[in-house]
Amino acid sequence: MRGFSTRAIHAGQDPDPTTGAVIVPIHASSTFAQDGVGGLRGGYEYSRSANPTRTALQECLAALEGGRHGFAFGSGMGASDVLLRVLVRPGDHLVIPHDAYGGTFRLVDKVLTQWGVEYSTVDLADVDALRAALRPTTKVVWCETPTNPLLGIADIAALAEVTRGAGARLVVDNTFASPYLQQPLALGADVVLHSTTKYVGGHSDVVGGALVLDDDELAEQLRFTQNSVGSVPGPFDAWLTLRGAKTLAVRMERHSDNAERIADALAAHPAVAQVLYPGLPGHPGHEVAAKQMRRFGGMVSFLVAGGKEAALKVCASTQLFTLAESLGGVESLIEHPGQMTHASVAGSALEVPDSLVRLSVGIEDAEDLVEDLRTALDAAAS
Repeated sequence: MRGFSTRAIHAGQDPDPTTGAVIVPIHASSTFAQDGVGGLRGGYEYSRSANPTRTALQECLAALEGGRHGFAFGSGMGASDVLLRVLVRPGDHLVIPHDAYGGTFRLVDKVLTQWGVEYSTVDLADVDALRAALRPTTKVVWCETPTNPLLGIADIAALAEVTRGAGARLVVDNTFASPYLQQPLALGADVVLHSTTKYVGGHSDVVGGALVLDDDELAEQLRFTQNSVGSVPGPFDAWLTLRGAKTLAVRMERHSDNAERIADALAAHPAVAQVLYPGLPGHPGHEVAAKQMRRFGGMVSFLVAGGKEAALKVCASTQLFTLAESLGGVESLIEHPGQMTHASVAGSALEVPDSLVRLSVGIEDAEDLVEDLRTALDAAAS
């Protein structure tokens, strides 16, 4: 198999046979001419069902995750919705992380439960806790690693063994790690999910999602359901995501470099009560992360010693870190999960600490980012 960066640049992206263009064209067409009734050129008839630009992206994503089938969606939540429509039915049970992404929790708790689906929240770093939570009706174990926003780590291979033994499917949300840093399918996962809005797109200019898997039968079910509900990206969105994927490897190296510098600086600051970063030796998931990840990624969370008000002041005081939701872009972002991305889990078992701050560390100069955070922390402590 060719190297990661080679696949990112070339998989699904041969030069255009008509013009020789080295960049995949944006096929901005809703419909395609047929050579006689049912005579489809390349299998294309209508862009909800398939579009050549989307095909290129899907082939690239599958190659990056080492899977046979890739599906691109209009958003990460669109990908989650279609996958769960296929995998669970009324009366079924699924397991989600005890610190799952707020949007995932909202979909499960507020939408799926209305259709008779049950769920349990589990600390997936504890394999015995997962075993205890499994039921005869469990169809899906939904894993994030690292988790959002507490940066928890789960052992994918260990979870896969337990899940397989229970006759359930293991879905791994690989958004925080990206395909460059972690390969869940190779570790035994059944399906990998991404919000390609984040690191895969990488430039904060497109929203998208993806699923990658090996199972041929499940792939056909996903293809049918995606087409039926119309949860697809437009060709320009697919093109932007594909453009971003080309530089994923070099960006993830820089994200990781900067995040390591920032984690060390935060750990040494008196206004920080705790740093949550799997690259730190004191992190409870450090050894597992080192085993299954290439590096530790660009996301850093920390607890501010002064509590909620101090955390809010830190978020309001940075100059280079932009106060905004989302993550994974080239620019650095800061947010207060309790009142922003994870407001939907307030009052639930997934509620996050109100002193928590989450950083998406960009690819700016590390020295500038560290100084920006030090200044903001000093201001919050004064």
